[in-house]
Amino acid sequence: MPDLKQLPAHLIGGNFLLTETDPCLVFTPEELSSEQRLMAQTAEKFMEKDVLPNIEALEHQEEGLALKLFRQAGELGFLAMGVPAEYDGLGLGRTSTVAVEEQLTRLGGFGVTCGAHRGIGTMPLHYFGTEAQKKRYLSKLASGEWMAAYALSETGSGSDALGLRTKATLSPDGKHYLLNGTKMWISNAGWADLFTVFAKVDGQVTAFLVERNFPGVSFGKEEHKLGIKTSSTRRVILEDAKVPVENLLGAVGKGAYIAFNILNIGRFGLGAGAIGGAKESLKVATRYALERSQFGRPIASFGLIQQKLADMATRIFAAESAVYRTASMMDAVQETGEMMDSTPPFPRSLDEFALECSIIKVACSEVLDDVADETLQIHGGYGYTEEFPAARSYRDSRINRIFEGTNEINRLFIPGLLMRRAQRGRFPLVQAITKVSKELLDMPPLEESSSDELVNAQKLLANAKKLVLFVSGVAFQKYGEKMGDEQEVMASLSDMIIEVYLGESALLRTQKNRKLNGGSSAMSDLTMLFVNESVGKLELLSKSALAAISDGDELRAQLGIVRRLLRWSPLNAVALRRKIAKRLCEVGTFSALVTVK
Repeated sequence: MPDLKQLPAHLIGGNFLLTETDPCLVFTPEELSSEQRLMAQTAEKFMEKDVLPNIEALEHQEEGLALKLFRQAGELGFLAMGVPAEYDGLGLGRTSTVAVEEQLTRLGGFGVTCGAHRGIGTMPLHYFGTEAQKKRYLSKLASGEWMAAYALSETGSGSDALGLRTKATLSPDGKHYLLNGTKMWISNAGWADLFTVFAKVDGQVTAFLVERNFPGVSFGKEEHKLGIKTSSTRRVILEDAKVPVENLLGAVGKGAYIAFNILNIGRFGLGAGAIGGAKESLKVATRYALERSQFGRPIASFGLIQQKLADMATRIFAAESAVYRTASMMDAVQETGEMMDSTPPFPRSLDEFALECSIIKVACSEVLDDVADETLQIHGGYGYTEEFPAARSYRDSRINRIFEGTNEINRLFIPGLLMRRAQRGRFPLVQAITKVSKELLDMPPLEESSSDELVNAQKLLANAKKLVLFVSGVAFQKYGEKMGDEQEVMASLSDMIIEVYLGESALLRTQKNRKLNGGSSAMSDLTMLFVNESVGKLELLSKSALAAISDGDELRAQLGIVRRLLRWSPLNAVALRRKIAKRLCEVGTFSALVTVK
């Protein structure tokens, strides 16, 4: 059993599947302070005044422009938010950074430049660097004087990150490591000054801080990419690259700890930024739907366009709710100061919510992809031209399902992590499965529906958690330790978990808002539409998984349990969507929509 302090139930990663969370314990966007809102407004003005007017020049990588804007972002403090004050940072938590990240990612490529620098580029040094390393580099990165990059992927080791071939050997005089290998698809490579590079020392994955001008470091040409053209993506070529021994990061053989824990941060940051891009696309789609007329009326008045607008807003609402909930939990564990017992030690907050970070990455990247796709569709033929922003957003969105571990890898990671933590005694998964299985054998009659629709949604989500545990138990009983090989079943479980986390996050946000402010009818409608649509998804996913595991009478009995757990009176989704779309068209933006009383 790991020697970890007991945290409150809502601050234990994955524990949302086992417990009910008090709405008062979640953080919502409505609770952002005036200072946090001011920083977001400053970022919005920066994007409107300096970045977005230069889209064409940035897309064609006009010499020096991206670096100039990057440094402006540094001067405004956007690159220093998570860096401690003693290294000229602002020392802010993740809840303070989300709204700024949303603004910077309104232009996908520029968001990648800043996000790759501030997240996976800077955080390895922040969390794993020595005092000397931090003093040498961290202030430069916080100010934007230097740009950072993260170099892990190679031609043969994308998803299999630890299959890398880059090698590092100690020089005869013991003063340097000589690195040899090629890193692929490295964001910021054309401009970065400092790279966190992963290489094997005697077969052990190890991290190094590599400066751009170290001997033996060179770069390939800019990749000809589908999207995010405003960012730089190149190969990093290491030919006997001479790296001082004092630039070894962490310890020999501990690169995997660094790589995977930093990727947790990267996945969270990617998801938070994706919501900013989705909100921007929804605003563009709404405006166009109001301006474009066909058959003598705005297309926003047509039911199928309203359906698209409402579905986009609904998925953004649930994903945004999950982002802020997760950010606050990470901040709360960070504030405990607890470190993981490893070499080198690192904050528990980087590890505790690895599952939630993967949920955020998968869900938000796919929300952005869907919103960008539907925005283009609403534009019709115009959307397929580069005259309108829909085409660029469509191209830019696609990379997010590949970045920071493909969505397929993250889907396998989510249930896989629960299993690994259960085996280590860190998560009571087996006990929870056993408890639910016993409950389902003697399942009491289901209660009648409440007149309060949010109460009904809460009961449904509580049963959905039981369903996840039930299907997990059936799968584990069949496959045992080899369950990880059944990727299709693992992916179905993962998608069920994602639906539950997003649905519950939306519900908790709405319940808290109702308690504190009397409630927003728009929030209630968005939550109920999301939950209503989740029922069908959960049923299909659970049936697909169970049919892959069982057959005959056993399968029929299991499907009966699915039906009982997911008993739900369908809502009038057509009316709900029309209502949401009408409000959206009246106010114009997602942020204004959620405040509608």
